[in-house]
Amino acid sequence: MPAQIRPISEELQANAKEFLNEVPERIESDLEALKTWIKQQPHLNPRTDDQFLIAFLRGCKYSLERTKAKLDKYFTLRTKYPELFSVTDVDNPKLREIQRLGPIVYLPNLLNGCRVGMFRIGVCSADKYTMLEVMQVGQVMQEIALMEDDHAIINGVIFIMDLKGATPGHFLQMTPGMAKKMTAFNEEALPMRPKGQHFINTITGFETIFNMFKPMMSKKQQGRLFVHGKIESLTEHVPLKYLPKEYGGENGSIEEAIAVWGKKFDEYRDFFKDNANYGTNEKLRPGKPIDFDSIYGTEGSFRKLNVD
Repeated sequence: MPAQIRPISEELQANAKEFLNEVPERIESDLEALKTWIKQQPHLNPRTDDQFLIAFLRGCKYSLERTKAKLDKYFTLRTKYPELFSVTDVDNPKLREIQRLGPIVYLPNLLNGCRVGMFRIGVCSADKYTMLEVMQVGQVMQEIALMEDDHAIINGVIFIMDLKGATPGHFLQMTPGMAKKMTAFNEEALPMRPKGQHFINTITGFETIFNMFKPMMSKKQQGRLFVHGKIESLTEHVPLKYLPKEYGGENGSIEEAIAVWGKKFDEYRDFFKDNANYGTNEKLRPGKPIDFDSIYGTEGSFRKLNVD
């Protein structure tokens, strides 16, 4: 049976071949090899539809061993920390309230083939919303992008973090433990391709958080971090026209993006309910169970998960 995946444009296919080692004629057998391995893992119960699994193969440049590790970590972390990584109810009133404020938006026009996203923590009052609640909205959006945004999966995502309106209250909510979990998930479990993170309108206290996150990241990702005092410095990397209208650009408006994503939350309602059916059971894991406390204790250095 042919692989049940979306067709992609010639340009995207060329990029998938050149940068991700994709061989279109071999996709079916690559997916089959991954599914065979999944069936042999008593502790692992993941989604197995082709469109979901090919995102992991592409995110790991078709290395089967890396794909196995990433898929395992994805469901391991979601099972252990569902409040951070596994949303099952997109009709939660607070989740929707935050989504409508637009702290996180993805923009319609691509920059060199990459998706452009914006994170504006300052639009959510730290007195009313927690960082965890805002991150849950981002988690939903990431998961939807994982399922439907071939540009983000194949070419990558450029993120702009605008800290205008942020307060020390926002930063105080980001504990070292949460930072470690999020860094591990984004780098080791999520099959997205981050191509750059740009910080603008930084405030007092930002440096402390920045210096907490940075050492947890791989050297490659550290090299993709850029701090800009003002927007003029940002536009040397992200030309103005790729920013939304509210920033003087031509890349749609934040209001439009919020509306588009509100509809997507509706469309994916059953998909997220279904999340409750997937995960891992550490009691059934072959070999030694993962000691999460030693990995994520707030003291000591962060050690990478080892579930290959």
